[in-house]
Amino acid sequence: MSNPTESRLTTTPFCGDLRTKKWYFLDRPARTDEDLMDASNRAWCLRTMQSLGPDGELVEPDACCRGRSCWRGATPEA
Repeated sequence: MSNPTESRLTTTPFCGDLRTKKWYFLDRPARTDEDLMDASNRAWCLRTMQSLGPDGELVEPDACCRGRSCWRGATPEA
């Protein structure tokens, strides 16, 4: 059985479709904007493969979080 504390520590507040160059080098789920963004400041949606999400809004860590209409959890328990 999964430990609830451990589960909270391995989740991320960001949409599971949010991608940046740094995302591919993470060894744990991103918890802050700095975990994801590099000097290029570029992000894209895995579903649209563009800088706009399925809802037509800009893709960025501040915006790609719970509450956005197209948000999907990054982990099964999210």
